[in-house]
Amino acid sequence: MDRRIALKNMGLALGYTIATPTLLSLVQSCNEVKTVDWTPEFFTKEEGNILIKLVDIILPKTDTPSASEVNVHVFIDKFTNEIEEEVMQDITKLSLNHFIEKSLKASGKEKAEDLTSEDLEPVLAAALSVTEEEEIENMELMIKNTSAASKGENDAVAEDVIKYSFAKNLRDKTIWGYKTSEYVGENVLAYLPVPGEYIGCGDLNELTGGKDWSL
Repeated sequence: MDRRIALKNMGLALGYTIATPTLLSLVQSCNEVKTVDWTPEFFTKEEGNILIKLVDIILPKTDTPSASEVNVHVFIDKFTNEIEEEVMQDITKLSLNHFIEKSLKASGKEKAEDLTSEDLEPVLAAALSVTEEEEIENMELMIKNTSAASKGENDAVAEDVIKYSFAKNLRDKTIWGYKTSEYVGENVLAYLPVPGEYIGCGDLNELTGGKDWSL
């Protein structure tokens, strides 16, 4: 599917509620970062390199830039560091390390720095390959056992649930960060920096060609 079509039809799959000025400030700071000079704020350098590979697996370069080309990895790192609560930070860190361990085991490699996109992609795909019923069950279990998961009490949260929760949250944040990036906002979504006539109720296909508003 054409990514432009997918993005314009995709709503936020996240349960986050953030004040608009905070989010805009976060996005703006991401736009100013050069990936080649990037040093993660929350993740380690090693984890950050894995994060770059993962976001590009989720949204690779096609007719639009890849996720890392619009600094989605920077957005995720800053969001985790500056906005997420401590319990969610702990879950993010633990689940990412768990994912890296699984990828190392599956690939037969010893160091995370040696993992390639080809090593990571099947592990990510497997974590997301669940039925709708399993998805609902996994999320309910994760919500119910958030505290246990943040402490690494794996006996309280099944391995498959942790893998799915990490993969889904990463996918959701990647899509969110991509949609709020400057490039996508101006070139893929409907962009009108100086609003004109206010139309409270109108057909989206007629007003924007079916695209979501970027602002």
